[in-house]
Amino acid sequence: MSPLPGAELIRTPVQLYRYLLRCCKLLPSAAMQKHYRHAVRQSFNSHADEDDPERIRMIFQRAISDADWILDKYTKKK
Repeated sequence: MSPLPGAELIRTPVQLYRYLLRCCKLLPSAAMQKHYRHAVRQSFNSHADEDDPERIRMIFQRAISDADWILDKYTKKK
C-alpha cells in the first residue's frame, strides 16, 4: 500500500522528491513535517552522485516504503 496515489508512476528523482514532500504534508504536527522535510532534503543531497540505475531503483523503492511506514505510524487512528 502506498501512502499517496501515484507512487507506482514515479520515474525521476524530481518526481520522487515532490512525492515525498507531499507525504510530509500529511503528518500531524508542524514539527514532524519540518523534521521529515529536512530528512528528505539531506537524503537527496547525499545520493546526488548516484549513477547506477539498479541502485537508484532500490533507493526509490525504499524511500516510498519508508514514507508508507512513517505515515502509517503517525496517522493511524487509535
